[in-house]
Amino acid sequence: MAGLSPIQPCLWFHDRAREAMEYYVGVFPDSRITAIQDYPDESLDEHFAGMSGKVLNGEFTLNGVDFVCLDGGPEFTMTEAVSFVVSCDDQAEIDRYWAALSHVPESEQCGWCKDRFGVSWQIVPARMGELLQTPAQIQVMMAQKKIVIAELENA
Repeated sequence: MAGLSPIQPCLWFHDRAREAMEYYVGVFPDSRITAIQDYPDESLDEHFAGMSGKVLNGEFTLNGVDFVCLDGGPEFTMTEAVSFVVSCDDQAEIDRYWAALSHVPESEQCGWCKDRFGVSWQIVPARMGELLQTPAQIQVMMAQKKIVIAELENA
């Protein structure tokens, strides 16, 4: 993994790592897939049964942040205990990322959403701390799904 950041998140997908990487690099600017190593042909080893053509190790960059991923099967699943914060400059940027990443309406709250691969994201204004100075602003934020900057400013 030469050239990657010394620390990067690793995403374990059941069997959709390639699809997820391709999707994410289309969502975020300054993004690219840097390497994909597929599982060896399953006929070579019984441990690889059903994994031929799946991602053993994928490396990609999203908006300058390095990630790795793999297709590891159903043993582990994504959880909201880990999420990725996307700091946005304005409402238009929040709206764009929200439209691209929010696919599970029942998991939406306070700027958190879950994408179609089960990964959790926090789509928030870069100046979130400034927008949460009063109890009224915090209450408004707690009732929001997608963050609406004007509602926080007017609270």
